Amino acid sequence: MNPFSSGTRLRDMIRAIRASKTAAEERAVVRKECAAIRAAISENDQDYSHRNLAKLMFIHMLGYPTHFGQMECLKLIASPGFPEKRIGYLGLMLLLDERQEVLMLVTNSIKQDLNHTNQYIVGLALCALGNICSAEMARDLAPDVERLLQFRDPNIRKKAALCTIRIIKKVPDLAENFINPAAALLKEKHHGVLLTGVQLCTDLCKVSNEALEYLKKKSIDGLVKVLKDLANSAYAPEYDISGIADPFLHIRLLKLLCVLGQGDADASDAMNDILAQVATKTESNKNAGNAILYECVATIMSIEENGGLRVLAVNILGRFLSSRDNNIRYVALNMLMKAISLDSQAVQRHRATILECVKDSDASIRKRALELVYLLVNENNVKTLTKELVDYLEVSDPEFKEDLTAKICSIVEKFFPEKIWYIDQMLKVLSEAGNFVKDDVWHALIVVITNAPNLHGYTVRSLYKAVQTAVEQETLVRVAVWCIGEYGELLVSNAGMLDIEDPLTVTEADAVDVVETAIGHHSSDLTTRSMCLVSLLKLSSRFPSCSKRINDIIHQYKGSLVLELQQRALEFNSIIEKHEKIRSSLVEKMPVLDEATFSGRRAGSMPASVSTSQGAPPKIPNGIAKPVSAPLIDLLDFSSDDVPVSSTSGGGFLQDLLGVDVTPVSTQGTDQAQKSGNDMLLDLLSVGTPPAQNSSSALDILSPSQANQNSVDMLGNLATPSPAAQISSPISPMLDLLDSFGPSPSVPETNGPTYPSIVAFESNSLKITFNFSKEPGSPQTTLIEAQFLNKSLNIYSNFIFQAAVPKFLQLHLDPASSNTLPASSSGSITQKLRVLNSQHGKKSLVMRLRINYKVNDKDVLEEGQISNFPRDL
Repeated sequence: MNPFSSGTRLRDMIRAIRASKTAAEERAVVRKECAAIRAAISENDQDYSHRNLAKLMFIHMLGYPTHFGQMECLKLIASPGFPEKRIGYLGLMLLLDERQEVLMLVTNSIKQDLNHTNQYIVGLALCALGNICSAEMARDLAPDVERLLQFRDPNIRKKAALCTIRIIKKVPDLAENFINPAAALLKEKHHGVLLTGVQLCTDLCKVSNEALEYLKKKSIDGLVKVLKDLANSAYAPEYDISGIADPFLHIRLLKLLCVLGQGDADASDAMNDILAQVATKTESNKNAGNAILYECVATIMSIEENGGLRVLAVNILGRFLSSRDNNIRYVALNMLMKAISLDSQAVQRHRATILECVKDSDASIRKRALELVYLLVNENNVKTLTKELVDYLEVSDPEFKEDLTAKICSIVEKFFPEKIWYIDQMLKVLSEAGNFVKDDVWHALIVVITNAPNLHGYTVRSLYKAVQTAVEQETLVRVAVWCIGEYGELLVSNAGMLDIEDPLTVTEADAVDVVETAIGHHSSDLTTRSMCLVSLLKLSSRFPSCSKRINDIIHQYKGSLVLELQQRALEFNSIIEKHEKIRSSLVEKMPVLDEATFSGRRAGSMPASVSTSQGAPPKIPNGIAKPVSAPLIDLLDFSSDDVPVSSTSGGGFLQDLLGVDVTPVSTQGTDQAQKSGNDMLLDLLSVGTPPAQNSSSALDILSPSQANQNSVDMLGNLATPSPAAQISSPISPMLDLLDSFGPSPSVPETNGPTYPSIVAFESNSLKITFNFSKEPGSPQTTLIEAQFLNKSLNIYSNFIFQAAVPKFLQLHLDPASSNTLPASSSGSITQKLRVLNSQHGKKSLVMRLRINYKVNDKDVLEEGQISNFPRDL
C-alpha cells in the first residue's frame, strides 16, 4: 500500500513523522499526507473520512494548517453513526473555534443531537457545545441545554451543567433561565453532578445578582448540610483521596459559601459552625487536607466578621508557615497579606515565623515574606522588626539586597520615632548596602539631617567612622562627603557631643583625607566626584590651614577628560585663588531644607498609600481614573527601575546633591530673604540653558508647581527655571567668573488664534478648565491656562498640580497663583502651562495629571488622563 494514501493508518503516519531526522523531512511527510487527504476529500471518499480527519487533528497539533478539513468535520457530525460523530465532534473542537464563521453551519446538527435518543450522542453534542459555543449558538441552544439539566442519566446532567457554565459566560442575560434548574442540582446525591451543580451556581452568582439573592435565601442551609455530611461521611473508595472524602467537592462547596457569605451577616452566621468544624477536623498532614484548609481559610476571611473564626484561620496559616513544602508556605504568606487588613493582631502573633521566612532559601518566599513584614510594621514594633531586617541585611544574598534595602528604608522613613534613630538605621543600611539605595532615599536623609541641628555633630562623626570601613558603598560616601563639607568644623572640634558617643579625635587634615580618598577611589562615579569637589571648596573656607592642599587636589582635575569635573575644577580653583574675599560668603552653610516640600515631590515614589477623599470616584470624561489603591508611581514614574539613569551625566548636580529645591518658591510669594552667600552659590552653580529632553524616559517628568527648580545643571539636563524662581546675584565678580548668566525669557503672552476651552478634569469636588492660546510664529507651542475650582464646602490647602506628557511633547509649568483653593467655587487658582509638540500636525496632545491637596489635615490624591484636546493644537 502507498504509505501516503488515504488508507494509511494513523499510527503509520505518526511513525513516519517521528522517524524524520530533520524539520525538512517532517514537512515533506506532512505535505504528502495533506495532499493525499485533499485528494480523498475531493473524491468524496467516505470509507476513510474518519481516518483522514484523525490524521488532520494530529497534523494540526504539530502546528501545520488544516483549514481545508473543516468541512469534513461537519460531514462526519451529520452522519448517523456514533464512531463518525465522535471523530467529527473531536475534530470540531480541535480544528475550529467560536470565531469561525463555518461554525454557524453546525448549529442545526448539534440541536438534532441534543434531542437524540442515544445518550452518548447527546453527550458528544454537549461536550462540543461546552467547548466552542458562541453567543449566537448559546441563544439558539439554551432551551435544549436547560431541558437536559433534568435528564435521567447523571452523566448527561453533569455535561449539561458544564455546558451551561459556558452559555452564561457568553450570554449573561440567559442566567435567569437557569437559576431554578441549577438550584435543583444542589440536592443531587451523585458527586459528579453535585460538583458541576455547585460550580454552575458559583458562576451564576458572579453574573447575576438575582441568582445570588435566590441562592442566599433558598440554598445556604442545604449547602451547609451537604458539606457537613461530606465532612462526616464514612470511607467511600470511589471518592476517597488520601483518607479524605472527595476533597474536590469540599473545595467547590467552600468557594460557593464564600460567594454567598460576602456582605451578608445572616448567611455568614449560618455557615460559621460548619466552617469551624472543617477547620478543626480536617487533617493537615496530606496535601488534599491542606487544600481544603486553605479554601476554608479563604472563605472565613471573605465572609462577614467573626473574630474567633478569623483567629482560627490565621492560626491555620501559621501552621502552614512551619511546613516544609514551599508551595504551602507561599500560599500561606499570600493569604496572610489579605488577612492583615482584617485582623492585624492575630497576624502579629506569627511575626517571628514570618521573619524566619524572610531568611528562607527560596527567593519567592523571601520576597513575599518581606512584603508581609512591611505590612506588619507599626509604631510599636518598628524598632524590633527593623533590627531583625538590618541584621539579616548583613548576610543576605546580593540579589535579595535590593528588595530588602528598599523595604527597610521605606519602613524607617515611614515610622521613625525620633530623628537620631532614623539617622542610625539609615547609616547602617548605607554601610551594608549603600550601592542598592536609590537616590531619593539618601536625598531624604540629607533633608532630615539639615532639619536636626542638634544632631549635626553626631551625624558627621558617625559618617566619618562609617566611611572608613565602607568606602566602596557609593551612597554612603556621597552623604559623608556632603556632611563633612557642611559640618566639617563640628567633626574637628567635637562640638555637639551626645552622651552615647565616645570621644573622637579628628584633625582638619583627616577630614580632607576622607574627601581626597573618595574622589580618587576607583568606584566613584561622576556625581560622587562632583560632590567631593564642592565639599573641598567648602572645606577650603572652613579649614584655612588646608587651603593650599585642597587647591592642589582641585588643580589635578583641571585637565580632566570629563567636562563636568574640568569645569568645576577651573571655577573652584579660580574662587580659591582670585576671590578670597567672597569665598566665605559663597560657601556658607546650606539653608534648612523644607521637609514638607521634599515629601510632596517624593509622593509618587513612596510605598506608603495616600488616603483619599470619601465618596464616589471622580468622573473623568477624558479617561479612566485609576483605582485608589493603585501605586502613585504609575503616573509620573519618579523611581522606576525601568528608566536607566546615565552615570556619565552631570545632570542637576545641585539638585542631586540636595535631593530638593534649594529655595522653594511659594505660590503666594515669600517673606524670607535669602542670604547673599546663598545667592552667590546659586549663581555659581546655575547656568541658563534651554530645556533638554531625556531620551531614556517615556515621559517628561515635571516637578510640582510649588517646588520650582532654582538650580540648573551645567550640562543642560534640567529645564530653564521659570521667572518667578530665578535668583539674581548682586556680586559682579561672579559675572566676571561665569559670564553665561541671564534671566530666562518669560513665556510671552499672545493674542493668536482662539481655541475652545475644555473641562480637563471633573470630580465630585474639583473642576479643572483649560484655556488655550498660541505663540505667534510657533504653531508647535501651545500656551495653556489652567483654572482650578473647588466645588466642595471645605477649603483645600497645600494644593499641588502635576502633569506628565509623552516623549514627543515637552511641558513647562509656571508657579500657580496660590496653594489654597477656596471652598464653594468662591475663588480659583490659575496656573500656566507651555507645551511644545514636536509631532505637530501628526499627533494630538495628551496629558496625564495628578492633583494633591489637604482637606481637614488629610492628604487627598486625584488622578486622570486628558485626551480631548482640540486636534489642531
